[in-house]
Amino acid sequence: MEGPRPVVLSGPSGAGKSTLMKMLLRDYVGVFGFSVSHTTRGPRPGEVDGKDYHFTNREAMQEDIDTGEFIETNEFSGNLYGTSKCAVQDVRAKGLICILDVDIAGVRHIKETDLDPIYVSIQPPSIEVLEERLRGRATETEEKIQSRLEAARIDMEECNEPGLFDIVIVNDDLDESYEKLQSVLKEEIIRVQEGIKS
Repeated sequence: MEGPRPVVLSGPSGAGKSTLMKMLLRDYVGVFGFSVSHTTRGPRPGEVDGKDYHFTNREAMQEDIDTGEFIETNEFSGNLYGTSKCAVQDVRAKGLICILDVDIAGVRHIKETDLDPIYVSIQPPSIEVLEERLRGRATETEEKIQSRLEAARIDMEECNEPGLFDIVIVNDDLDESYEKLQSVLKEEIIRVQEGIKS
């Protein structure tokens, strides 16, 4: 695959991953891009095929999974979701750093490909802090919070497995975490910015 190395961002819900991503997109306009995922669920009101998701059916997606067209896939609430090689290549072909936001199982799938991304795990300081953040949102049921906490416990244990991530950032202080994230991506950011200039 041609183009800048992609970035795989992983970590539990509530660790601050999306906040850090928004900061990157704000400060480095025209440097990052997202791959558009595939899903077998139907479009929600206002969602556009090819922009929000590539909407497809289970048979077609399963066929592409079987022939190795996907970097990672997951099943959630009876629907398949996944990142295709093609979707990542579309971003890289534009000279952008492709951001892939995946769970730890997705990280393991990507490790089996030839993608060679930069692997970054964003973690909360503790499960207690994470619970506080999730409850502070006041958007989820108790059942959903408990399920997110259970997933986070596994994530927090597995993220320290040797060789799984290039860097694990414990998001205790947002500015410090952002500095660490920028420093691990610095080389690729400069390459893209120089490509834009030339």
